[in-house]
Formats: sequence, C-alpha cells, structure tokens
Amino acid sequence: MIFPIRCMTCGKPIAQYWEKYQEKIKDGKDAKSVLDELGIKRYCCRAVFLTHVDLIDKIGRFVK
Repeated sequence: MIFPIRCMTCGKPIAQYWEKYQEKIKDGKDAKSVLDELGIKRYCCRAVFLTHVDLIDKIGRFVK
C-alpha cells in the first residue's frame, strides 16, 4: 500500500529514496543499477524496493 518508512528487517530509513527510485525506473534504468546509485546495499532493503506494489492511488479513490 504505502511505502514503508523503514526497512522491516534491519530498521534502516529507506522512504526518502522511493521517489528517486520510481523516477529512475520510469526513465528506463535497470533496478539493480538504480539501487546501487542510491546506496541501497542490504538484501533486505533491496527486497522492499523490488517487491513493493504501490496501490495507494487505486485504493484512495474509495476512501472519502
């Protein structure tokens, strides 16, 4: 739903990288190289970025 503020496994703050990650992915860059550029090195943090499904826009239209 909403991207987590911290990694659920190690507790590292990762939310500040989400928008930059999305922009670079939309530009056509490879996910591995984007995560390397952003300095996301831990497997647990990388997994959060690679597996997150952003549903807030789809669900938000039903909430009033």
